[in-house]
Amino acid sequence: MNAQALAPNASTERAQQESLLSPRFYTTDFKALEKLDLSPVREAWDRMMDEYRSDGNVDHFKRDATFEEELQELPEPLRSEFIDFMITSVTSEYSGCELYQEIEKRVNHPDLKELMAFMARDEARHAGFINRALKDFGVAVDLGFLKREKKHTFFKPKFIFYATYLSEKIGYARYITIYRHLEKHPEKRFHPIYRWFLRWCNDEFRHGESFALIMRANPGLLSGLNRLWIRFFLLAVYSTMFVRDHSRTVLHDALGIDVDEYDYTVFDITTEISRQVFPLTLDTDAPKFRAGLSRLVEISQAVERSQESGGVFGPLHRLGLRARGALTFVQLYLHPVKENPLQILKWVATATLIVGFGLMSAGITEGWYLQITGGVIWLTAAVIMKDKALIVTNGAMTTVGIIGKLFG
Repeated sequence: MNAQALAPNASTERAQQESLLSPRFYTTDFKALEKLDLSPVREAWDRMMDEYRSDGNVDHFKRDATFEEELQELPEPLRSEFIDFMITSVTSEYSGCELYQEIEKRVNHPDLKELMAFMARDEARHAGFINRALKDFGVAVDLGFLKREKKHTFFKPKFIFYATYLSEKIGYARYITIYRHLEKHPEKRFHPIYRWFLRWCNDEFRHGESFALIMRANPGLLSGLNRLWIRFFLLAVYSTMFVRDHSRTVLHDALGIDVDEYDYTVFDITTEISRQVFPLTLDTDAPKFRAGLSRLVEISQAVERSQESGGVFGPLHRLGLRARGALTFVQLYLHPVKENPLQILKWVATATLIVGFGLMSAGITEGWYLQITGGVIWLTAAVIMKDKALIVTNGAMTTVGIIGKLFG
């Protein structure tokens, strides 16, 4: 293909840029990771590791015979927006790869070492596949240079868990939504890389589930003041995606996708998944919340126009715009959230069981009814979470309790 818009060094320079919307490279407290306890989810963890070992995508990230045939010249500004999308994607994928490799190298925790090695393997494949597609345009990113030179942001382990869980899950939602759309409208697939999105999103989903298990095994990460951090990361990830996507309207038009409809569909999918772990979700359907996201887009576009026009008072104008953006973000953060009904269900079940066992211990046999009720409620929650260990445990305990009452 014709390589006329960007040189490789320019694409690497773009990937290296730091902004509120650009993917970041992270480092963390490796010693703190050693203290993670995964025993509460051991059975589910071992099943997950078996999935990684089977490596269902080992042969996926390879070009087939028709890939080259499907490549075509893209008109401007579609070409520039698609390249920008690909540079952001390769930076994000390689950021994950680099972080996972570093954790695998720096920790002694055997479960974490194995997990991080598998996820680094997957992300390396993703980054390599995207970068080869960029090479077709003559704009491949120098990933080695990026690793050495891009600034690393320190995040506590819990922040890594929240941010990475959400980025993996929202990545899954984005890929599957685009793939399903293009299945119905194959004439809109202007680049062959979109054909890889179905099995690609399986990796994203599995990575997210791995972090979900870590958080479930350490429930303190999901309660108390950490609820405020979860709320922050939900908003940060959602708003960043919304603003970034609205900067690529030509790209989405070419795919035949309405940006607003696409983004809110992705939010719905991600919210439905994340409520299996997080104690709260954002109310993305609320008119005030949507108006706030649209205001962030308008402010971002105004900042971009100000940068292009320059002028003596440009910096002052942009400072005012960024202050408005910060205020809008705070207003969105303070917007009422939805409490996760699953969390309420689990607490009701737990309280019912405690009261039931207390009554039985006091010799009040009616406590049995509360024990069974609590077991049934917990079984319902386990089914919703698709947690096989909890399903078996609560199903067996409830069944044994009923049999004991009837025939004891």
